[in-house]
Amino acid sequence: MKEKLQIALLGYGRMGKIIESVCLERGHEIACIIDSESEWTEKEKELKSCEVAIDFSLPEAAFSNMKRCFELNIPVVVGTTGWYNQKNEVTALCKQNDVALFHAPNFSLGMNIVFRLNRQLGRMLNGTSYKISLNEIHHIHKLDAPSGTAIQLANDLIDSVDSLKRWEIDNKTVENTLPIFVNRVGEANGIHEVVADSAEDTISLKHEAKSRRGFGLGAVLAAEFLSGRKGIYSMDDLLDQQF
Repeated sequence: MKEKLQIALLGYGRMGKIIESVCLERGHEIACIIDSESEWTEKEKELKSCEVAIDFSLPEAAFSNMKRCFELNIPVVVGTTGWYNQKNEVTALCKQNDVALFHAPNFSLGMNIVFRLNRQLGRMLNGTSYKISLNEIHHIHKLDAPSGTAIQLANDLIDSVDSLKRWEIDNKTVENTLPIFVNRVGEANGIHEVVADSAEDTISLKHEAKSRRGFGLGAVLAAEFLSGRKGIYSMDDLLDQQF
């Protein structure tokens, strides 16, 4: 039986509310919700009682949120993207404070299975004549473009396919470049597709989120996974444990 956790939510938008619902369904307690700068001071006592924080705030707030939690010895699950240019500094702070961090560009279990399939597809396409591209669709509120999920897919392909050296948005013609076609449409929950095209056939690997609950469930599973751990983890670690 899983341990009941005292959880802090950093960010209380749509994803924060979904995570709150999943936490309660799984028997955890939301001990603190921080959704503004002033609440870091106002809710300091509640925050210190928390065993783990889950951050789905804003890209510009993510680094500061992690730093503050590390200084209070609170492990963090971060689903916010757009902070990866500070990843080295975050890693150093996590180790310096001897705490735990779980980060992922996408917390959907299904999407992380697709990440693994995508790496295998890249290895199998290496040296062939297939032309590879990425398509991604998100809701109009999505701040980063391409998404962290699309960047992860792209980087894994670049690591696997020798002819790919970089990715660019909406560019089909540049040699050695993987094009990512980005669309922001209505309230779309997230569609990502890898397409490999040749004169003979087309291969596609696609994931479509039906709702945001899958992301929330993955984040709560990550918080449960961090219990008693120190260090830096990803969805690969969680999948290895689950499967």
